[in-house]
Amino acid sequence: MIEIRPATRADTQATFDIRRAAIHAQCMGVYSREDLLTWTQGEPQAWYADLVERHFHVACQHGEVVATIMLGPQVGELGALFVAPHAMGQGIGRRLVEHLEDLARAAGWSHLSLEATLNAAAFYRRCGFIGDSEAVYHSPSGVHLRCIPMHKALQPA
Repeated sequence: MIEIRPATRADTQATFDIRRAAIHAQCMGVYSREDLLTWTQGEPQAWYADLVERHFHVACQHGEVVATIMLGPQVGELGALFVAPHAMGQGIGRRLVEHLEDLARAAGWSHLSLEATLNAAAFYRRCGFIGDSEAVYHSPSGVHLRCIPMHKALQPA
């Protein structure tokens, strides 16, 4: 059973660890090892804990945080969708996207946008997002990664 809930500050380390593990599991071979190490280095800082507390939702399985997603901080922005490697392939990512789409609709948002890693673009297309052109994502860690900006119009509930 999957429970989706708003994240708390206490979830900061778990979300950071899931992010790191998911990036190494899914992005190896798509991005250079050096970029992956830079992107995932260090430990969560206060600004990250603030972001988690204000904008993240988590999926829990048997009481364990197994996936993360972020809505905001900009209106219409979806990001930080990461699933722990041992929980991948169970539909948890899709459930998180659908959950945040419902929250966005309830908030009166008409669209969502995101910057997909090259390996995640196909997943987002299956979720109804559109976008094919490459751009550059500027990570807070200082790494610049090729990405695909994508968007999705939300139909009213």
